Amino acid sequence: MFTSCGFKIKTTGTGNDDSSIVVERYDRLESRYLTTGDYSALQQMNTDYPRQTRTLLEDILKLGEVNDASINSRFLALFQDTMMQEIISDAELQYANVDDLNKQLTSAFNNLKKILPAIEIPSFYTQITALDQSIVVGDKMVGISLDKYLGSDYLIYHNFYADDQMTTMSREYIVPDCLCFYLLSIYPLEDFDTSEQWERDLHMAKIMWVANRALGKRFFTNGSLAKIETYMRRHVKVTAAQLLNTDEKVIIEG
Repeated sequence: MFTSCGFKIKTTGTGNDDSSIVVERYDRLESRYLTTGDYSALQQMNTDYPRQTRTLLEDILKLGEVNDASINSRFLALFQDTMMQEIISDAELQYANVDDLNKQLTSAFNNLKKILPAIEIPSFYTQITALDQSIVVGDKMVGISLDKYLGSDYLIYHNFYADDQMTTMSREYIVPDCLCFYLLSIYPLEDFDTSEQWERDLHMAKIMWVANRALGKRFFTNGSLAKIETYMRRHVKVTAAQLLNTDEKVIIEG
C-alpha cells in the first residue's frame, strides 16, 4: 500500500474511446455508521467494499485485524468525540456532490493514459480517515480521504497543521494528488532511504512534470521541476515513460 492521503470505470464506447470515471462513495456508508451506529451500514461496508474496509481498519487507522471481535467498537469509538463528528459532517456537506471531481479525474487519467499508454487506470473511492492520510494507493485502487481536503482555511486544521501544509488541503488538490501518488506507486525512487534530498526532490519533480501534462496546465511549480522542464526541452525525443525511468544523476548532468 502506498499512502499520502474507487473509481468505477464506465466505458463510453469501444475501441480507443475515453473512459468515464465515477468515484465510489464509500465515505457515505462509513459516515452513516460512525454518526448513527447503523450496523447495516457497517455490514454493507464489509460486504460491498471488503478491500477498502480492510485497508482502512488495518493499514490506515491501525485498529487491528478486520476480523477481530472488538474492532467494530474500536472503529466507532475513534470517531465519537465532538471534533471528529464535526469533521465527518463537514466532509459530507462539502462533498455532497462530486461531479466536478468525476469530470476532472476522467480528463486527467485519460490524458495520463495517452502519455503513458501502458499504465492501468485504477478504481477510486472516497473515505474518512481521522486526518490520517490524504491519498491511499494499493491494489489498483486510489482512496481519497475527504477529511484532508476541507480547505486551507478550515479552522480545525489549525490545531494540527502548519500554514504551508494547509495550503494543499483543499478540493483543487485532490486530482493532482491522485495523479502524483498513483504515479509514485508505479515509479518509486529506488533506495529512497539512502538517497540524498536532491535526488528525492528531482524524482518528485519528474512525477509532477507528468502530472502537469495530464492536467493540461502548470499546476505544480518549484525549482526542481524547472530543472526537469529544462531537461525535457533539451531532450525532446525523451518520452514520459523514459523520463520517469531516468536516473536523477543523468538529469543533473543535462
